[in-house]
Amino acid sequence: MKAARLYGPGDLRVEEIAAPGAPDAGWVKLRVDAAGICGSDLHNFRTGQWISRSPSTAGHELTGTVTAIGAGVDTVAIGDRVVADSRFWCGDCAQCHAGRRHLCASLGFVGEICDGGFAEQAVLPARLLHVIDAALDERVAAMAEPLAVALHAVRRLPKMAGAVLVVGCGPIGGLAALLLSRTFAPVLVADRNQARSARVARVTGATIVDLNRDAIAAATANAPLLASIEATGSVAALNQLLGVLDPGGTVAMVGIFHDRLDIDPNSLVEREIGLLGCHAFADELPEAVRMLGELSGPLLALIDQEISLDDIPTAYERLLAGRSDGLKTIIRMRQPVEQS
Repeated sequence: MKAARLYGPGDLRVEEIAAPGAPDAGWVKLRVDAAGICGSDLHNFRTGQWISRSPSTAGHELTGTVTAIGAGVDTVAIGDRVVADSRFWCGDCAQCHAGRRHLCASLGFVGEICDGGFAEQAVLPARLLHVIDAALDERVAAMAEPLAVALHAVRRLPKMAGAVLVVGCGPIGGLAALLLSRTFAPVLVADRNQARSARVARVTGATIVDLNRDAIAAATANAPLLASIEATGSVAALNQLLGVLDPGGTVAMVGIFHDRLDIDPNSLVEREIGLLGCHAFADELPEAVRMLGELSGPLLALIDQEISLDDIPTAYERLLAGRSDGLKTIIRMRQPVEQS
């Protein structure tokens, strides 16, 4: 079968490999239907930070159809369509026992600990699979995992009235804006990529702003800005955000950073600014799956490109260079047949 495998930083190869055999006890074999490219995939390709096996098949945002099940599996059946939980937790540490699997002491991810979804077939633990509606568009289903990440970040924000600002209109920031638009008004978005922020604004109804006090004051009618999501992973953007956030404000940080943060902690103390880390998701994936049907329209409208497995290396180059006006590049394993 064909798969995209990461050998090391900057070394991603699409190649033919042996198809997986019968799954072991507790595991399930899938025909992969679609997968999404995540910002963390790009980060790992660029830095090698999470490479624990070489080569490994990347891709943790995936949906597929069950083709075989191992002994003891009774949560899915052959023919079921499923999405995968990306988190590979141990189940034995204190955090896992407390229900905080996303903070597992030895947490890894699909595409790292085990091979992922950038392949025609995948084998995953049954515990990671969630059955979905058989009629759901596979492109929408492939966005369940990033939707759960965005939902976790939104839920980390304190409940308060007023505007909320999303900095970064990439996949997680754009999906967070979509979720926030259902409960908050106004939702503000900021991104250096004007085409991408314009698409997010068009789909979600958010207002595009520059990261300066005058622009934000005008958009909020001078109401205080007390809630924000940082989804760029840019230290410069975070510093700008801290400069426009009002005292008592909170930032939910979900971006993957490449640099160290250098701030005066007294500015956080004296202004009572809260910085909240948001790692993957807690128990939000089942709810994200339930939301996919009603959100299908806007999710499809946020897709940047649909590509094949062979196109993945080129897509990595394009995305790392910032050449996109949508949120998510989707890999479709079987291209749709055009109707004559």
